[in-house]
Amino acid sequence: MPVNSAWLRRILAFNLVLQVLIVITGGLVRLTGSGLGCPTWPRCEGDSFTPVIHDAMTFHPFVEYGNRMLSVLVGVGALLTVWAVWRWARSRTPMMPLAWAILGLTIGQGALGGITVLTRLHPITVMGHFLVSMSLVMLSTWLVLRERQPDHRARPVAPLIVRQLAAATSLALVAVLVLGTIVTGSGPHSGDAEHPARFGLDARTISWLHADAVMLFVGLVVAMVVATRLVSRAVRSREWWGWVLLISLAQGVIGYTQYLTGLPELLVLVHMLGAAALTATVTGGVLTLWDREPAAVGDTDVTGAPELTARQR
Repeated sequence: MPVNSAWLRRILAFNLVLQVLIVITGGLVRLTGSGLGCPTWPRCEGDSFTPVIHDAMTFHPFVEYGNRMLSVLVGVGALLTVWAVWRWARSRTPMMPLAWAILGLTIGQGALGGITVLTRLHPITVMGHFLVSMSLVMLSTWLVLRERQPDHRARPVAPLIVRQLAAATSLALVAVLVLGTIVTGSGPHSGDAEHPARFGLDARTISWLHADAVMLFVGLVVAMVVATRLVSRAVRSREWWGWVLLISLAQGVIGYTQYLTGLPELLVLVHMLGAAALTATVTGGVLTLWDREPAAVGDTDVTGAPELTARQR
């Protein structure tokens, strides 16, 4: 069994919370039209790294500056994650590579944020910004879950066809997220209140393509819920997929409601939080299709092959 540290668990959870929180504050920046509240980068305005107080200023610089300060805290969280894993779990596969990946993507996310400002919120850079955040939520969730497992060899608890179905469901989620960002890049909330930058695509058409992808995703999630209930050893995974289904249905209701009500800012923000929750729960659902608990002598794996004792391996 691994030597656990309460501080390691706290730091990994802290990092995950920060990665989700930056999604919310980034959404607030866009939904309030504050994306160019600080019109340059890395400075905020002119030669100042902070908002410059003057008579004609609005609240936009403070919203954007607050998001930048949180991004610094996210960077600190990523650094702490690398340090904590190195300190307490550097020999535990694959925790160290995951920690380094989180730090690398967090640094890249900061650079991409600067490029987004310098390109005047081009929708491609805004789209990339969100998708990198979803990748960071996925990696951070993976690290949190791995820390809570023992260090025995990973063994599948579901047949190959179920694991392939989980992979297809994950790919469908990627399609949903990508199409969702294209919908955003074609809709009214560009991030700049005065000079919106748009893809120039028909928002209605892209929205329906996004809805079609969501229907496919929900269908696959239902299949995963049924499949994991038919596999006796997939107890943990079926709980995760149950949550995925609930969040997916809630996301569908929110998505259609915001479409029919003209995309009110609060609903869009809740929808973004739901996307982060879906990313985290799908990650958990996929990862728990493998188990690292010690196998009892004489147990068989999902292929029917007998498990070996430690002496036999």
